[in-house]
Amino acid sequence: MDNLLLNIKSYLAKSKSPIKSKHNHHNNHQNLNHNHHQNQNSHSPESNDDNHRITHEEIDESVKYLQTKVSIKPTIGIICGSGLGGLANLITEPISIEYKDIPHFPVSTVHGHAGTLVFGYLGKAPIVCMKGRIHAYEGYSLARCTFPIRVMKGLGVETLIATNAAGGLNENFNVTDIMMIKDHIFFPGFSGNNPLRGPNDDRFGIRFPAMNTCYDPKLMKLAENAIEKLKIEKHFRKGVYVMVGGPNFETVAEAKFLRMIGCDAVGMSTVHETMVAHHSGMRVIAFSLITNKIVTDYDSDDKANHEEVLAAAKERSNDFENLIQEIVNNIQNDQIVADN
Repeated sequence: MDNLLLNIKSYLAKSKSPIKSKHNHHNNHQNLNHNHHQNQNSHSPESNDDNHRITHEEIDESVKYLQTKVSIKPTIGIICGSGLGGLANLITEPISIEYKDIPHFPVSTVHGHAGTLVFGYLGKAPIVCMKGRIHAYEGYSLARCTFPIRVMKGLGVETLIATNAAGGLNENFNVTDIMMIKDHIFFPGFSGNNPLRGPNDDRFGIRFPAMNTCYDPKLMKLAENAIEKLKIEKHFRKGVYVMVGGPNFETVAEAKFLRMIGCDAVGMSTVHETMVAHHSGMRVIAFSLITNKIVTDYDSDDKANHEEVLAAAKERSNDFENLIQEIVNNIQNDQIVADN
């Protein structure tokens, strides 16, 4: 019996040893060369980078490339949501660089998202604006989706203003209302799909960041002051935003569940970006433009669609753009006071 046990242990030990062959070595070498070639260019969904981690070296390459193209040192970053690209048109002395020309940068593939990084000024504030964001449903990993946020940080951005188009879950919300995000629910994270997953690089941020302070209270107060000055209080809301994966819109059962757990608006973006910005040490504020009412009635013939999202965004775009500009002015003035 003892000999039998020894033989079994010996067999199991051998079976755990990796099998080496020239064929496998050749394939591995090919894969390494293929990945190396991909990393020299902007990323597309076809890059198959679901497990790809963002490296500090990639960030540095992107930052250095952009610094050769622009002399502006932005302190505020803005993300334009679906149909809200007009925000970039407010920027003076604009310099536009397409995502596809930036090393390692993901490329936007969705209608309503131009895929351009715009540098310039809002008032006296140096700005970098994402005219078009990256979504996980396009085929990118969440880490790759948030690559632009890491680049913004590398460029010197201290404050992120994120915007999105969202479906209204709260029964008191109306289409074209502007909701300031006071908190979020991140459904992809419940299944372990998180932009911070994997080995942590301390140069990016700490391993276990707290998220109860993700949205900066002082920035929210500045936003409320801007709302009051612009006299658009009747269209202003505060609420909880929930991020789902998409690209499909919600079923009736899903919509009822999201409303039941306290969600006011639902969309397919933003949270992973604000999480990474907060992880990086940026101050964060975010807004949703309510572009449609989520269907919660089985007898309803209404169907959510991307076209109504773009139409609603166009209708409220002037108020939204004025709000962002006023917030930037408030941030700039607040910074001047703090410096003095």
